[in-house]
Amino acid sequence: MYICAINVSEMNDKLFWRLAAIIFVFLFLFLGEADFHTKGEPREAAVALSILQQDNWILPINNGVDIPYKPPFLHWCIALVSLLVGTVTEYTARFPSALALAAMVMLGYVFYSRRGNRQVAFVAALLTLTTFELHRAGTNCRVDMMLTALMVISLFLLYRWTERGMRGVPWLAILCLSGAFLTKGPVGVLLPCLVTAVFQLCKGMGLRRIFFRFLLIGLASCVLPLFWYVAAYLQGGEYFLRLVMEENLLRFLGKMSYASHHNPAYYNVLTVLAGFLPYTLLVLISLFWIRPRRGLLSSGWWERFKRYFREMDDVRLFSLLSIVVIFVFYCIPKSKRSVYLMPIYPFIAYFLAEYVIYLWRHKPTALRVYGTILSSLSLLTLAAFIVVRMGMIPETVFTGKHAAQNQAFLHALETVPILGVGVLLLAFMLFAAVFFLSLRGSDRFQRWGLHAIFAIVFSIFMVQDGYLGPAVLNVKSDKPYAERIARIVPAGKVYSTHTAELEGDPVRPFSVNFYLGDRVEPFDKTRPAQGYLLACDEDARGFLQEHPGYSLELVYDSGHRSCDDRKVIQLYRFQRRMP
Repeated sequence: MYICAINVSEMNDKLFWRLAAIIFVFLFLFLGEADFHTKGEPREAAVALSILQQDNWILPINNGVDIPYKPPFLHWCIALVSLLVGTVTEYTARFPSALALAAMVMLGYVFYSRRGNRQVAFVAALLTLTTFELHRAGTNCRVDMMLTALMVISLFLLYRWTERGMRGVPWLAILCLSGAFLTKGPVGVLLPCLVTAVFQLCKGMGLRRIFFRFLLIGLASCVLPLFWYVAAYLQGGEYFLRLVMEENLLRFLGKMSYASHHNPAYYNVLTVLAGFLPYTLLVLISLFWIRPRRGLLSSGWWERFKRYFREMDDVRLFSLLSIVVIFVFYCIPKSKRSVYLMPIYPFIAYFLAEYVIYLWRHKPTALRVYGTILSSLSLLTLAAFIVVRMGMIPETVFTGKHAAQNQAFLHALETVPILGVGVLLLAFMLFAAVFFLSLRGSDRFQRWGLHAIFAIVFSIFMVQDGYLGPAVLNVKSDKPYAERIARIVPAGKVYSTHTAELEGDPVRPFSVNFYLGDRVEPFDKTRPAQGYLLACDEDARGFLQEHPGYSLELVYDSGHRSCDDRKVIQLYRFQRRMP
């Protein structure tokens, strides 16, 4: 469905192919380097694993008792990719998210280049690709990147439909909206339709015509998801309906059965500023070289703003409304997360691209200062790594609650191999920094300065993704400890002390469960006479109090705090005492 939006003109566009090559190297080479080290990724990956194991593509059970918290489109994609290698891996689990980000960036370039300056479109694509929030989402196994991509692509396609006078049926847009619905629920249909409807209203279209047109599009987008919801209800019954209600309506109203990211309205502003790093820093630096126009806030400013708004070209107006409508919408619910706002990032990137090009042409000093800071950070990172790698940092510098983990991070960096791809990535970062510094005071800056800045940004992300990041993050992973448990219990169920009920206890041993092949289930589900129990000291004591007829024997103490609930992973053998 993505390819259909690309025509022959893009096939002959050198920037298009340059962008495609950058995306491939930047996104897809290092997806599998880091083990799962948060609870979110293995939670989604386990759903895809259970699909393949149970051959149930509608409502598979994972973690012994859980039905998926979200609709299955992402999990279907993971399962289909994983079929090629026979199982779900870190790489195959993250691949659909990376592909979604790649498609969104490429089609964003196509969208803006067809309707304006290709240089602006190219810079906007690079900005979108390298913002902290989108990059993190695009290299993780989470539903939010898939939802974002399908929503943004739907917006592009709906805009194209409005260009044609809203004639015919925008089938590609409806297909993308259906995919968004099947990724995370009705919000995937509601927001793109709402943005486009407000755009048409601003363009002077009658409210009645807008309402019925988008009502039909919304209903058409619900047809494919409806088939899954009916099939899922036939399997999950009332329990499934309660979960759907909680994840969609009650989450919006802030009335969920467990705490779920309740944050104030200003949280959204802060997360966008943080999410747009490292470019937030560029905007702040540039303010020292930007003088506001005289009389900008004098009398009549409101009339001038309205005139500017009325005279704004359609692409800019549509992009602005996409930002405003989506941002305001996500300020309403009590549940707020940074990932909810990702659909506005490509549109902010468009305006930011225009601003960056303006700075490049008229205020190059701001870019010189910004590039110097990035270069310095790169060189400092490289110097710090060399110091650590040579063993010059004693572990005694770390004290307090997290001392053990910080020491483990230190040892991981001390032992990371200095060869192959890692050396190339460090060399690339060094070259990019030195190249920029060599351009600072020369006439070549006007030609190559912006290229050098992007090279630095790309090098920092790639060193993080492909070399230093995995070495550090794998320390947090439960994978080696789950593999140890798998050797102790090579087959059969491994039980956990977590309750079998959803309400009030959404936490499971997601990571250990994934790496054990989805073999963990709550003890209370079946209460077997003997077996193996995942627990920590505190949970073990609670287990004996609640089940006095059982005995426990510690067989493995990892000494490692799980990335799921921060409790030490321990394995006990349990036995029901004879009466």
